[in-house]
Amino acid sequence: MFFKTKYHLKILLLISFINLIGCQLQDPYNNHGIVFLKNRADKIIVNKSNKNDVLDIIGQPHSKSINDENEWFYVERILTKGEYHKLGRNILKENNILVLNFDKYGVIKRKTFLDKNNKNKVLFSEKKTENKLTQKSFVERFLSSVRTKMYGNK
Repeated sequence: MFFKTKYHLKILLLISFINLIGCQLQDPYNNHGIVFLKNRADKIIVNKSNKNDVLDIIGQPHSKSINDENEWFYVERILTKGEYHKLGRNILKENNILVLNFDKYGVIKRKTFLDKNNKNKVLFSEKKTENKLTQKSFVERFLSSVRTKMYGNK
């Protein structure tokens, strides 16, 4: 009788150990956009593939350029959970953008793939736009400053 309970205990421990190990095989992740964008982008050939080929391989673009209908953007973003020392915060695992430029006949003339490392090299304009609709008049500024002085001492 002692042998059977010890044997059953070993089997129970083995099964629970396998279950605990199996839970950690895959990292939990949250994805947005096209999964495996790099693999799909490799199937597209510059000066050979056209818009229909791109729609078959990848699908509809996430967005098109405002000024140019022949510039398409595809996005892939994967977040995963952090380690215990990061307190379980989300960590950016992959952040890829594919930019496709077509000529007037619909054939790809340029393909640009940006990952999270070379996005830091993109330059943005430093100019700021003035919005005259949200600027306050002299009376509004004066009254708001009086109001802050009145209620600021409390």
